[in-house]
Amino acid sequence: MITSLSIRDFKRFKSETLTFRPLTVLAGQNGSGKTSTIHALLLAVAASQRGDGIAELNGPFGLELGWFESLINRNAADSYFSVEIEQTGGQRASWTFEEGDTELYASVTLPFTGGETFSHGSASRFQYLGAERLGPRIVQSSAALPRDKLQVGWQGQYTAQVIEKLGTQIVEHGRLFPSDEEIPPLLKAQAEQWLSAIVRPVQIDTSTFPDTGVASIAFRVPGGEFVRPTNMGFGVTYALPIVVAALTAADGGLLIVENPEAHLHPAGQSAVGIFLARMASAGVQIVLETHSDHVLNGIRRAIGEQQILKSESGIVHFFEDPDLPAQPLVFTPSGGFSDWPPGFFDQYQLDVARLNRVRRSR
Repeated sequence: MITSLSIRDFKRFKSETLTFRPLTVLAGQNGSGKTSTIHALLLAVAASQRGDGIAELNGPFGLELGWFESLINRNAADSYFSVEIEQTGGQRASWTFEEGDTELYASVTLPFTGGETFSHGSASRFQYLGAERLGPRIVQSSAALPRDKLQVGWQGQYTAQVIEKLGTQIVEHGRLFPSDEEIPPLLKAQAEQWLSAIVRPVQIDTSTFPDTGVASIAFRVPGGEFVRPTNMGFGVTYALPIVVAALTAADGGLLIVENPEAHLHPAGQSAVGIFLARMASAGVQIVLETHSDHVLNGIRRAIGEQQILKSESGIVHFFEDPDLPAQPLVFTPSGGFSDWPPGFFDQYQLDVARLNRVRRSR
């Protein structure tokens, strides 16, 4: 498990170290460094997976970072940037990125040890779901990979294939949907239950077409007819890859999710927060970027009300000002915070206070 991430001279970061826990939340103002934190991790992953000293700045994981020189912090004394992770047990791995002989890639010094989290093992050791996930599609692409290398993809574009090929895979006990009913501990059945809890009651059907590289997916409400994803809506399509990625993640694996709240009703946003907290408690390290107070409140409920996740297993990094370090906020056992700084998910209270002043003036 990653215990800290250090970034130097990359974009808004001059030199900063962020503590990581089983559940790490990145929150705060737009353009303040949340996505840059994820980009730093993705570049280290991309470089490690290639293993040849090249880090593509555009392409892997949907990255579009442009030219190398645009990534150097404006106050940097040198013309390179670096990323370092520390893992449980104190093992460290660092990556130094310098400009290549063209501007669209970086020449990278790879770690001698410690980068195995990113570069070795099954695909489920590391998964990333970006903010621009694939919307409702009648068919999806299929990855030309063996079963142990399959994952949902950074847009969720391979979700149908993963369910079709791995639907009978046993889900880890701690990730099973809590129910008094006997639900098969299989990926497809568990994905249906969790998706139903987050969005609406739904069943899933997938199939592949012989001699093609496409897979199809369909949904139905219990007792209804199967319909195309385009007739089910964005919420189901956006939430399903999150569920499948978490259920298939390796024990100790890392899952990064941007904006899990996208296209979800507020109740669904809270539910996905509870779901991700449960996955973190079951051995999947979750890094989460969100603008949703409902997602955050779901996590708080998982800690304080449901006691799924220990308070010390979660942390929030609040990015308020791009020129200042992120502020770490720790959870209390009751689901509160050690501190609640101005600007931290307080817009509801501010808006209600203004409306109350209007009512009192009349």
